[in-house]
Amino acid sequence: MTYNPYTIIGKDRPARWLITCDHAANTVPDCVGGGDLGISATDMARHIAYDVGAAGVTRHLSDLLDAPAVLSNFSRLVIDPNRGEDDPTLLMKLYDGTIIPANRHADDVERDRRLNAFHRPYHQAVADLAARQQNTVIVAMHSYTRQLKGRGMRPWHIAVLHEHDSRLATPLIARLQQEPDLCVGENEPYGGHLDGDSIDRHALAAGRVNVLIEIRNDLIETDDQQRNWAERLAPILTEVLANNGL
Repeated sequence: MTYNPYTIIGKDRPARWLITCDHAANTVPDCVGGGDLGISATDMARHIAYDVGAAGVTRHLSDLLDAPAVLSNFSRLVIDPNRGEDDPTLLMKLYDGTIIPANRHADDVERDRRLNAFHRPYHQAVADLAARQQNTVIVAMHSYTRQLKGRGMRPWHIAVLHEHDSRLATPLIARLQQEPDLCVGENEPYGGHLDGDSIDRHALAAGRVNVLIEIRNDLIETDDQQRNWAERLAPILTEVLANNGL
């Protein structure tokens, strides 16, 4: 089977929405370390390798919104598609206490090889789908771990990240805060912007309406949980977009 660094769902679906999932997979292609980064299977199943549960939410949300989706098909430890090409964390050598042996001595030649093999094709796929309509709205789906090593517990169930463009993010946060069972974070547990990241590249640079959603990964471990979150988010996103003249 031919390897492809991304998966597209519903390429011809008509909705304005485009759902992206930068960290959908923990796949290590054979051309990188023979398919092995030198860390344990346990570490490869953790948040350091991919956004646990985010792909499932993306797939269900794509179906419910009748929208296309683009999902990465390589681990963020191979190369991180949610980083600019000159970001020093593009190839992580140490992440949440785990050393990544296959990345420790990766030089500029290896960096460029991985950019060409994985990072750039993924972003070209996103760019192509984002350009299919003039009024595309990008929803970037991510997840985060409840606790980093040596750090405190993170209380938020869901968070919305934004910085330079809050047209969709601010009313979405306000709407989610109306849900009595949700603890909603704003730019938690991370800041809302990195130069050259996916939202910067495909939304902010083109003036596209956008939002980045983070869900705590212990809440989306199973397909049922992923479906339930998508079923909850789809009507809220539709409502917020419509009610704010976007």
